[in-house]
Amino acid sequence: MGDLFDSGEGTEGKAAAGAGGRDVNRPLADRLRPQSLAEVIGQTHVLGPEAPLGVMLASGSLSSLILWGPPGVGKTTIARLLARETDLHFVQISAIFSGVPDLKKVFEAAKIRRQNGQGTLLFVDEIHRFNKAQQDGFLPHMEDGTILLVGATTENPSFELNAAVLSRSQVLVLERLSLADLERLTQRAEQELGRGLPLLPDARDALHEMADGDGRMLLNLIEQVAAWKVPAPLGAEALAARLMRRAAKYDKSGDEHYNLISALHKSIRGSDPDAALYWLGRMLEGGEDPRYLARRLTMMSTEDIGLADPQANTVCLNAWQTYERLGSPEGELALANAAVYLALAPKSNAVYVGIKAARRLAKKTGSAPPPKHILNAPTKLMSEQGYGDGYAYDHDAEDGFSGQNYFPDGVKRPVLYQPVERGFERELKRRSEYFANLRTKRNS
Repeated sequence: MGDLFDSGEGTEGKAAAGAGGRDVNRPLADRLRPQSLAEVIGQTHVLGPEAPLGVMLASGSLSSLILWGPPGVGKTTIARLLARETDLHFVQISAIFSGVPDLKKVFEAAKIRRQNGQGTLLFVDEIHRFNKAQQDGFLPHMEDGTILLVGATTENPSFELNAAVLSRSQVLVLERLSLADLERLTQRAEQELGRGLPLLPDARDALHEMADGDGRMLLNLIEQVAAWKVPAPLGAEALAARLMRRAAKYDKSGDEHYNLISALHKSIRGSDPDAALYWLGRMLEGGEDPRYLARRLTMMSTEDIGLADPQANTVCLNAWQTYERLGSPEGELALANAAVYLALAPKSNAVYVGIKAARRLAKKTGSAPPPKHILNAPTKLMSEQGYGDGYAYDHDAEDGFSGQNYFPDGVKRPVLYQPVERGFERELKRRSEYFANLRTKRNS
């Protein structure tokens, strides 16, 4: 007997199927849904014989899973096939449309099935959209074996899922499909359709790029192309005129946002102007606020270039101001100029390292007062207490340098700033060593 959450594929659906059991009126993505894990395109790092799922299935011990990956890479399909491979009843719900009452019905039906000797694989799409209390509701049913949970998410589970759920599950990362994977999928679609697509090789490549690693998107595009009646195969330009390019995957407040700004930062730190321009372009195309990029570029100039090129900070501030005056898109060129300048500038994080070390030392010695000889004595009492006694006015000293101690009494003098032998810091290193030697000479 079926239940509320059965797939509902009955005799009517089968009667409508064409030859080979395939319904020509069904979407191509549904018609091409793999019937076994061996038919899944891509994800060999998860499904291969020595990969996590391959090992689990071979040993007959499937655990609860979190499938983390972008849209259209097979999360739902893999969950369905896992249920089939393990003889578990497949139940699918979406966290977008389900609430606590729906979950209670699922758990009750799973308990009845379990009493009848049938296990349940509960697939929860967009599981990260359930709140903490709802996620906690899965725990007792996972622990007593009522359900085997397979959750799907496009968001980083570390941030979006409860630690308790994660501790009872294995997280598997699914990857966007490669261009080779998409070509295999296209060939499978052409076989299903019974004809090739009316596209020249460059247009075929462009179609794969439009899909952006999303298999479901590719099949939807293929359906559109296959329906066209054209006298001759189309080239890339003709294809682009007929199809809208898919917007790049980018969430300005989510994981992609932080991944891409990290890629931009690392490219600049790694002195790669081409990669810096690419990631800057990716973020701008994704709709990122150029002011955010201006702020981050300015931060990079202080953290990674520092005093190796003091002009870098000025370049970034000028680019920021130029953007504010010109706006988009013209002002974005100023940000590109800044990104390239930073990528090619000499690098030093000496000041960044130095201030962090200084703050650690400050935490240890936070109550130590400055030495009295460098304190002012504006009152008679303070003068009587020794404030300012022994202070040496550097301008009156030989070479304009007294060599006095400016650290608190009892604090061993540290070396916090260690300039590098690159860019302008090479000169600062020379100066720093000069004063260090002179200080030793004055105090000897």
